[in-house]
Amino acid sequence: MSDTKTYTDDEVRAKLLEHGLADWHLEDGWLRRKYNTDGWPQTLMAVNAVGFVCEAAYHHADLAVTWGKLWVKLKTHSAGGITDKDFEVARRIEDVVLWRPPAGAACAPGNPKPFVFSKS
Repeated sequence: MSDTKTYTDDEVRAKLLEHGLADWHLEDGWLRRKYNTDGWPQTLMAVNAVGFVCEAAYHHADLAVTWGKLWVKLKTHSAGGITDKDFEVARRIEDVVLWRPPAGAACAPGNPKPFVFSKS
């Protein structure tokens, strides 16, 4: 175990809201999120985006992948719980996976399909 601060369940729930991660939740000691996609190619692209973020942060998520769905789980194994690193990586995953071109951008409106979306 490291000296890195880990958060209690109540602190985790408050920090999820603080970081704008309303679609993430705490379950069995992990931060978890399910993404729905428009199909297998979009799921694979989302997996690769998550993989890039995690590798860049040197903080590796556990993933479960199937047609049209991607489940992401995060925790800091070396600290034995949820740390600031988990919230930072979750926020970055959320930003990358759900990013769409803003109105008026050269690449707007972007892909017209649902692509990856939030749905419990």
